[in-house]
Amino acid sequence: MRIIYIDADACAVKDEIYRVATRYRWHVVVVANHYINIPRSALISSEVVSQGADVADDLIVERAEPGDIVITSDIPLASRALSNGVLVLGQTGKEFEDASIGNALASRELSAHLREMGIDTGGPKPMSKKDKSKFLGKLDELVNRVQRQYPPDP
Repeated sequence: MRIIYIDADACAVKDEIYRVATRYRWHVVVVANHYINIPRSALISSEVVSQGADVADDLIVERAEPGDIVITSDIPLASRALSNGVLVLGQTGKEFEDASIGNALASRELSAHLREMGIDTGGPKPMSKKDKSKFLGKLDELVNRVQRQYPPDP
């Protein structure tokens, strides 16, 4: 069975993920460094990891395998998951891909450098209904892509 891993500490689309996963009968693993309330479902579980840099990321990268989907806005995590052959989707509906992850990492580093210099880079904008709709459409597309590529055993 395929799994959707959620980098959940700052994820604003968990409810949308639960709906799609339930429709397709996919497992969801919610990974965070603190307790997050999840729906009661045999398909949804949570993993609470210890505090520390990249502890949740490490767990996700260690467990996710080709045919799984990782949901994150963390660009370094996206890069690590992609290198393992895992599909990665940002919470605004943007799929991270091998061809563009280098530019995303460079932009992240530039923004971090500007912030260190005291320049306000603005941060992410709040999620809109359009963003959530785009996310749902893209997640549905990725699930269907995986199901075509990795059909269930007979």
